[in-house]
Amino acid sequence: MIQFLLNDRLQQETTLPPDTTVLQYLRRDAGRCGTKEGCASGDCGACTVVIAEPQGETLRYTPINACLTFMSALQGKQLITVEDLKHRGELHSVQQAMVDNHASQCGFCTPGFVMSMFALQKSAQKKMQSAALASRGAQREEILQALSGNLCRCTGYRPIVDAAHSACELQAEDQFDRGEKVTLQRLRAIAPIAGQVTREQDDVSLLPSSIDELAAAYLANPQARLVAGGTDLALEVTQRHQRLTQLIALSHIPELQAISVTPDSLLIGAAATLSSCLPLLEHEFPDFGALLERFASQQIRNQGTFGGNIANASPIGDGGPVLLALGASLVLRRGKEQRTLPLEQFYLGYKQTALQAGEFIEQIIIPRVAADSSRTLKVYKVSKRLDDDISAVCGAFHIEVREGIVIHASIAYGGMAAIAKRASHCEQQLVGQVWQSTTVERACQALAVDYQPISDFRASQEYRMQVAKNLLRRCLIETTSSETLMRVTQYV
Repeated sequence: MIQFLLNDRLQQETTLPPDTTVLQYLRRDAGRCGTKEGCASGDCGACTVVIAEPQGETLRYTPINACLTFMSALQGKQLITVEDLKHRGELHSVQQAMVDNHASQCGFCTPGFVMSMFALQKSAQKKMQSAALASRGAQREEILQALSGNLCRCTGYRPIVDAAHSACELQAEDQFDRGEKVTLQRLRAIAPIAGQVTREQDDVSLLPSSIDELAAAYLANPQARLVAGGTDLALEVTQRHQRLTQLIALSHIPELQAISVTPDSLLIGAAATLSSCLPLLEHEFPDFGALLERFASQQIRNQGTFGGNIANASPIGDGGPVLLALGASLVLRRGKEQRTLPLEQFYLGYKQTALQAGEFIEQIIIPRVAADSSRTLKVYKVSKRLDDDISAVCGAFHIEVREGIVIHASIAYGGMAAIAKRASHCEQQLVGQVWQSTTVERACQALAVDYQPISDFRASQEYRMQVAKNLLRRCLIETTSSETLMRVTQYV
């Protein structure tokens, strides 16, 4: 049984098909048609809804794509849709800001924008309460980030951004603020899932609440599909119109969402969302954080996980190249057995991995860079659109140069082969050599040995290879200071 609050009403669902999306449920079962289907792939944001869940003594409001979220993700949470904002005949302040700034035209995308702005307003209010109110310029960057997953096909975005500014500057209390304590109590009163199951005929959806429950369930049902964020898996339902009759949800297992730091490593649970990983990765590896800010949209990052990004073995997944360059490894679990495998050995071929039947990713281990190390991580994503787009080429360069000599080079690309892959021949041309343009040019030529990219609708083979070379050249330019150039001159 799945239990959640639909605004302020407790819902208990026992017979939903496992692959029912939140969007399907809202429009078909709940009769709430304010949430729209635009693309059914998480690209347009018309289906944006907000999930509220306990975070300490308050609620955290998170915008997600309803079209890519399976109903199992709602267990123990509150679902808020655009219909819930108007209260006692009056528009919510976010809705009123859209009206006042003439920010809606055809209106199809408007509910999604409103819900993204609603979540942003709640976040801004918490910052104001903690005396951390940012300047207007900083607010603009935050607004653009928050709205990057919402597309308007009618017009420009200036009035929409203006509406977001107006809404976030307001500190007016709404019905959600007034009812927060009651909502917290009601959510905490929902019984722990403890392996709850929803069934309809032969369909089954398992909701394990611990690693041990998951390991046992997957070993007993190795044909089931694991779903964490579901942002990629759900496309099989929404785009390919397939049925997923057996699912095991990972989003209710605390161990899989844990993020911790040791002196030597960053430990990331396989079901930790990209958004939750961002602060740590941004602190440890600024370029990795910058990449994550361009990883799809905020709605996708709020659901998507590194475990899922790795396990689907997509050649254009942005996480793979960076983790390969950093020398990451995976903790894999099958039943009661664990093994640790370097990520480089995990990818076997296009959409093929080293996972055995009933085995899953439990944790990602990322080595930390020593405080006295001179290693630098540079990451570049090339896509047709800055926000909410898939890479044509993604390059990650983990380079260490001492006294002008390359002593470590770990380079990986996505979009250049059937898998995310290290550029081993390119690396060999760099290590032990002077970090200068002639060395880099030899390494660029070695890329043709490492990769034979294909042409597709994102980029041609020739373009991909040229971009890959140019990214390595850019890495040289950005990591070579005037002081380093002076040292290099001594070795030339």
